[in-house]
Amino acid sequence: MNPQKTYSLDEAQKMLENYCAYQERCHKDVTDKLRHMRMIPEVIDTIVVHLIENNYLNEERFAKAFARGKFRIKKWGKNRIIRELKFRQISKYSIDSALKEIDSDDYFETLHELTLKRMTQVQEKNIYKKKKKVADYLLYRGWESNLVYEKINELMT
Repeated sequence: MNPQKTYSLDEAQKMLENYCAYQERCHKDVTDKLRHMRMIPEVIDTIVVHLIENNYLNEERFAKAFARGKFRIKKWGKNRIIRELKFRQISKYSIDSALKEIDSDDYFETLHELTLKRMTQVQEKNIYKKKKKVADYLLYRGWESNLVYEKINELMT
């Protein structure tokens, strides 16, 4: 994409249809891309409405796919997923809907596995320092603090 090139409404619309068909996108991604293409606000609105009406763009579908993917692949906790979705200006309704996609049994199992894995990686003799390092790692990945400390105390006594 050449930043100097200008695009007609039809050209931009086709490009964005392909962009959205390739993978799920949020409204923010689409509007940012259109701004980068130097489209005027009225055209941006027209294209976004077209994408929504033709089901290329669906905020809730994006949020669900995002939450499932980040949990399964990157092993993120709910706090990190919520923070990232809010950054993308996703509605609270869509965020709540997306979090329901994560099975609670899988969630606790993943936390257990991550905690065990990190405990073996941290080479610290002092038990309190080791607990802190493991907790910091899990908190950074967005796991809820009450679950993190519960799991660490369960596994490290």
